[in-house]
Formats: sequence, C-alpha cells, structure tokens
Amino acid sequence: MRQTVAPAKKEASKRTFEQSLSRLEKIVDSLEQGETPLESAIALYEEGIALSKECMETLSKAELKVKKLSKDMNSKIELMDLE
Repeated sequence: MRQTVAPAKKEASKRTFEQSLSRLEKIVDSLEQGETPLESAIALYEEGIALSKECMETLSKAELKVKKLSKDMNSKIELMDLE
C-alpha cells in the first residue's frame, strides 16, 4: 500500500503544536515505508526537520512558562518534574 504525503501548505505560525506533531508523524510514517521517490523524500525530510525544530521551540517555551509559574513567594525557582 503506497501512501503519498503531500507537503503542508500551512505557515508555521498558524499551526498548533498538535498539528505540527501530527504532520511530523505522517512524514515519518511515509519515509519509513520507503516507497517515496527520492526528490519527494528529500522535501519531506526537510519539512520534517523544520517541524521538529518548531515543536522543540514550542516545548522549550512551555517549559520556561512552567518554571516561571513554579516560583514561590520568595522568587525561588522550584524545579518540578512534569511527569
């Protein structure tokens, strides 16, 4: 079963984290099947790298927000596990 994943047209600023992650998962699935033509695979790989960076930046910003919210009244940062 050959599945083609067309490049996403949405701008990064208009995508949610969940949308970016979902798109990245589709790209990975498509590339893992090994049936994507070389030029398409390269384009998908480049898009995947950009999405990965976008997701990592979003996660880093969220982590900073959590750290800021975790400050106690004495302005000490209490590092908390997010698990």
